[in-house]
Amino acid sequence: MKTAKAVFAIAVLCLTGMPAAWAQSYPSKTIRLISPYPPGGGTDATARIIAQALGDQMGQQVVVDSRAGASGRIGTELAAKSSADGYNLVLGNIAPLAILPASGAKLAYDPIGGFNPVSLIATSDYILTVHPSLPTRSVKDLLALAKSRPGQLTYASSGSLGAPHLAGELFNLMAGVKLLHVPYKGNGPAAIAVLTGETTMMFGTGPSVVPHIGVGKMRALATTGGKRSMPDLPAMNEMMPGYEVTQWYGILAPAGTPPAIVERLQKEIAIAIANPKVAQLFVKLGTQPVSNTPAQFSTLIRSEIERWTKVIKAAGIKAD
Repeated sequence: MKTAKAVFAIAVLCLTGMPAAWAQSYPSKTIRLISPYPPGGGTDATARIIAQALGDQMGQQVVVDSRAGASGRIGTELAAKSSADGYNLVLGNIAPLAILPASGAKLAYDPIGGFNPVSLIATSDYILTVHPSLPTRSVKDLLALAKSRPGQLTYASSGSLGAPHLAGELFNLMAGVKLLHVPYKGNGPAAIAVLTGETTMMFGTGPSVVPHIGVGKMRALATTGGKRSMPDLPAMNEMMPGYEVTQWYGILAPAGTPPAIVERLQKEIAIAIANPKVAQLFVKLGTQPVSNTPAQFSTLIRSEIERWTKVIKAAGIKAD
């Protein structure tokens, strides 16, 4: 009997010690970080910065796996169905984790129960940019033009029910105008549409529009955050009080990933974000580096779903 009790006690000790052992030995092979958007946009650029930083710190390569399409739902679904072993991660953002769920779209993943949030990585405002041929130098000019040409001005986005799409719909609601939405498969293709004059404007990420603004191929009118993020550009809510659309990026693991591994990843992300060299790379993208806890990240996702549910309902947007 004593022998049986001793064996049981040893087994318990081994099991309780496993999480620490996992964390100490992890990672022992390449980690895959799924980016659910194509190259040329903020999600892909953010994924590559954090992948390099984590790989350098942890001594194992972190490979970015681009799986674009359907406003991020294809790559996000793939991540949710991947092995929950710490070697499959996804760079999530506002669209697949908050806006799509808020729309009532039929999703093959659960944004709350299907993942273990690890940490935010960065936040950023969108930049309202127009084709240089458009006779607008300010948001005030754009509002006047949109009211004089109802339904004639178009705006490109990274896809239906992505944050840039909702940024335009919120603009329509608050300004009482009608900009026509034209979806593309990512911010990169949307930017090309504006550059060629196929569409007249877009709410773009920094990586997709800043290079073109600098050489005069696009004209920036405002940023979409709650306050100025670029000294020479006004925030939209200076002209339209209450207007705010902020993109966020964060790393998530499939539900069931061992807590010790999630904790290890969160600590590594916090170290990476605090590294001035890494932080500067984010700043150059037009993003603000930030980290938080899994609980805080989970709370953010829930609050964003609630917020965008109200906007989508008011705009009468139907899910695909």
